[in-house]
Amino acid sequence: MLNTLKRVFSYARPYFPFFIMTLLFAAAGISLSLAVPVFIGEAVDCCSGKDDVDFFTLKLIISKLTVIVTASGIFQWLMSLCTNKLSFLTVRDIREDVFAKLERVPLKYIDGHTNGELTSRVINDIEIISDGLLQGFTQFFSGIITIIGTLIFMMTINFKIALVVVILTPLSFIVASKISKASHDSYVQQSKLRGDMVAFAEEMAGNQKIVRSFVFEKRAEEKFAAINRDYGKIGAKATFFSSTTNPSTRFVNGLIYAAVGLLGALSAMGHSAFIGAMSVGKLSSFLAYSNQYTKPFNEISGVFAELQNAVASAQRVFDVLDEDEVSDDSDMDILENCSGSLSFQNVFFSYRPDVKLIQNFSLDVQPGQRIAIVGPTGCGKSTIINLLLRFYDIDSGNISVSGKNISSVTRDSLRSSFGMVLQETWVFTGSVAENIAYGVPDASRDDIIAAAKAVHAHGFIKRLPKGYDTIVSESSGLSQGQKQLICIARVMLMDPPMLILDEATSSIDLRTEHRIQRAFNKLMEGKTSFIIAHRLSTIKKSDVILVMKNGNIIEQGDHSQLMRKNGFYAQLYNSQFSS
Repeated sequence: MLNTLKRVFSYARPYFPFFIMTLLFAAAGISLSLAVPVFIGEAVDCCSGKDDVDFFTLKLIISKLTVIVTASGIFQWLMSLCTNKLSFLTVRDIREDVFAKLERVPLKYIDGHTNGELTSRVINDIEIISDGLLQGFTQFFSGIITIIGTLIFMMTINFKIALVVVILTPLSFIVASKISKASHDSYVQQSKLRGDMVAFAEEMAGNQKIVRSFVFEKRAEEKFAAINRDYGKIGAKATFFSSTTNPSTRFVNGLIYAAVGLLGALSAMGHSAFIGAMSVGKLSSFLAYSNQYTKPFNEISGVFAELQNAVASAQRVFDVLDEDEVSDDSDMDILENCSGSLSFQNVFFSYRPDVKLIQNFSLDVQPGQRIAIVGPTGCGKSTIINLLLRFYDIDSGNISVSGKNISSVTRDSLRSSFGMVLQETWVFTGSVAENIAYGVPDASRDDIIAAAKAVHAHGFIKRLPKGYDTIVSESSGLSQGQKQLICIARVMLMDPPMLILDEATSSIDLRTEHRIQRAFNKLMEGKTSFIIAHRLSTIKKSDVILVMKNGNIIEQGDHSQLMRKNGFYAQLYNSQFSS
């Protein structure tokens, strides 16, 4: 817990001036507010009895109180302003670091966590850090100043009664610490369940068409209700412990206040020579200080409860920051003048050590060849692409591009040598032109239009409300095929030396597919191309067709050769076209 707090406050270090100003304004504001009971006590003593009121002195006291209260309010406002600056700038830096970290972690980490869970850590957990740690710290500091200040004022009024208050005070801390210890584990579980719930809700909301088409609504509701029930139970437990802190300390503080009132009343009435005499005005001042003295203990105990929740959230955030990163390759060679030759030599790879996948895979590809990869689902087709682009690193063996081992060149230069169109379409929130120019941000409008025309996307784009300046997103109403055309236009604009087409035309109608195939044929001229396809009619003109099964190449050749072999490929092809 202590290390977590240190890491959070290390992010606040650059904004130390705001921290200092927060302390100064807090000290000034609270000091002025502590002077108020003194003047109230003097005002009470100005009213000695019936027809015995010193109105002149009373007016002066009221004028002083007005100035003091106004000044105290201004300082309190300035303190809040600095606190918010400190808090929001700090969590901004944490959030930026977490987001940047997600750009650097291995892809297997992203694959191993749901989008909702990662989103919850970036947004919800960091917001809890802001509320529970940084702003709570200000409450803690203000409470400490109030406690010290009121204690000094009480001792100047009556040292013996103040001593009674000090002796009874530790009871509040004992009660608060016991309850806070019990609530910590509950808050940790609550943070985890919050992430699970956000992840499930995001998953179901993002796939409503599939959920409804499979009539999964009822089961989704039941599963969400189960997670929500667990979250409710843990949340109720955590809230119960944290909510008992304040009333418990208030009860103890009430006992202290009652003891002070009783002893002070006896002193004011002259019935206690041991305690000493005290005027009614000083008694009212002492009672006000006693109330102010015990009040921060309630606030501090509440801060302890929020602290447990914030620390649990901070631990989840720092778990992301502590993940291993993709190794820095900035000092490696840059892949230049890529010829398009590729080589896989005795490659072994598996996502999990206990489940074997790619075993002793070897392949030589000449520049400009079109390599089609076919086979049943799960045979390792897309895995080959993941290894080629170093989304995952191989367990053993060697992969080289243009004679250079891909582990000896920078990932950026390797990946920029490929243009990739996936089966899953993705358009970000922005204009159509910005989406097409995603890989070439400085592309001219003419080049963007030319790329769109090449893939037959220009027609539907011109029919959009603002043409190429129309703002689109995943939920903007574009069809799957239209989004796929935009994705294909991206690669057309990049014009890379090598291509990867992973089911690139799966979401497009047959007529448009024939047009795009012609565009791809033109694009692939002189380029090494990898084509993954389930529709075997789209890869008949490939130079080499690799037939994979269980991570191994079981057949290799062009379409005519494989059909003459009458092997596994022929079975796959005939299964699609036989009557």
